[in-house]
Amino acid sequence: MNILPFDKQIAAIAALTEGCSIRATERLTDIHRDSIMRLGVRVGEGCKRLHDTLFRNLHVNLIELDEVWSYVGKKQKRVTRDDGADVGDQYLFTAMDATGKAILSYTVGKRTADNTQAFVADLRERVINRPNISSDAFNAYPEAVELAFGDDVDYGQIVKVFHGEPGPDAARRYSPGYVVGVNRRRVTGSPKRICTSYVERSNLTVRMQSRRFTRLTNGFSKKLRNHEAAISLFISHYNLCRVHETIRMPPAMALGVTDHIWTIGELIEAALNCEAPEPVSPVPLPPQGRVAGPFRVIDGGKE
Repeated sequence: MNILPFDKQIAAIAALTEGCSIRATERLTDIHRDSIMRLGVRVGEGCKRLHDTLFRNLHVNLIELDEVWSYVGKKQKRVTRDDGADVGDQYLFTAMDATGKAILSYTVGKRTADNTQAFVADLRERVINRPNISSDAFNAYPEAVELAFGDDVDYGQIVKVFHGEPGPDAARRYSPGYVVGVNRRRVTGSPKRICTSYVERSNLTVRMQSRRFTRLTNGFSKKLRNHEAAISLFISHYNLCRVHETIRMPPAMALGVTDHIWTIGELIEAALNCEAPEPVSPVPLPPQGRVAGPFRVIDGGKE
């Protein structure tokens, strides 16, 4: 990929972001599949750094959380002890701005409490205001939101009751049963809106625009690194390049992250030239019972 002409790189990345597989992209662009794979991984890892750099200090009122099931290498029921943690089920956790439709934060990993806490903590680092958060009934969310936001959040869960549900295994739920009841549960604060409709609709966009999420095909990822890079490429393209049909602009423009629609070439250049942002050092809190300075002396006292 180091000697691949830039117009060929644009053609390959454009095909990948439109949901084409590696071999379909090879046929369309006349580029060897190994070069396409290396290009996709390198640009995708750069897109992850780009997302970390751009999506910070955000002011978002309504946030919806959800997870999308996928797998790497083989499905979970075929995983053996020798396969390691990278093989089997791998969920994509996404936090979506319900108003601007932007994907604010994402994490790839097992559907565990630790990954849920890491995902919500990453969201907390990007959002500076007190948001209204909604999620499904996954039992790891309340503790994760409490650890990350404390009392500075309005959070609620939506619990859907299905009729004829095939079972708890999410990998088998291609057609869930009919919804016969919806319960909204307040967890923290006073949430004015408890809904996950927008983020659930975005799951369809993920499966349509990223070949690795298409069900019942052989387009799944063979390595976790490739899977994460493909997800980062999709999310950066979705936020920066793709015009959303509802808001008539890319979600990043609606959020104020950028002022124009990015091209594929601009995305590739920014991703390949982007360096990892410096970690944000937490601001030390003043000792309990004391007020942090500086002070101004007035009439013999302190202000």
